[in-house]
Amino acid sequence: MARKSDARDRLIAAARDEIRRKGYAATRVEDICAAAGVTKGSFFHHFDSKDALGAAALEAWSHHNATFFAEAPYHRAGDPLAQLLAYVDFRIGLVDGAANEFSCLAGTMAQELFATNPPLTALAGADIDTHTARMADLVRAAQMAAGREADFDAGEVALFMQAATQGAFVVAKAGGGAAAARSVLASLRRHLECLFSSRPGAYAA
Repeated sequence: MARKSDARDRLIAAARDEIRRKGYAATRVEDICAAAGVTKGSFFHHFDSKDALGAAALEAWSHHNATFFAEAPYHRAGDPLAQLLAYVDFRIGLVDGAANEFSCLAGTMAQELFATNPPLTALAGADIDTHTARMADLVRAAQMAAGREADFDAGEVALFMQAATQGAFVVAKAGGGAAAARSVLASLRRHLECLFSSRPGAYAA
């Protein structure tokens, strides 16, 4: 049985894993308690509802990702374009095992809840937007280093990168598995290489 001091963290971790494994609606409070090794009474001591735990899980996911990606090795890859491509390589390296093990909690919840749970959808969207902004910073730095600031919009490229990454998770869940997800991300990498190797002005509006 979990100690009272770590029961809350165990519940958050269990919610993260159970939701990624079978979705938000199919995950019962009882399932989360069993996975966390706590009683239902302990659950309601820490959270008023399943939605309150879902919000806490999303907030913990976002906080973890901020540190995880800030400390990731792609930042040390060399020049800014090398860092951008190394970021995609890093994402490819994370794709291993079952789809629920490498998919995004925020993306999973946004896809399922966008029409039924606006508060949790907003939290999921905020996490996705935050990471998209980090990718835009990578693209913008590569543009500046290459003298390509006017050729394309960094925010649009970052949004495409986010869409490709979330789409990779979807095709993995749809039956393609990790191999299909890695293939999508490899195509994203080739797109970025082409984008930066094309003649200046080719992508200007």
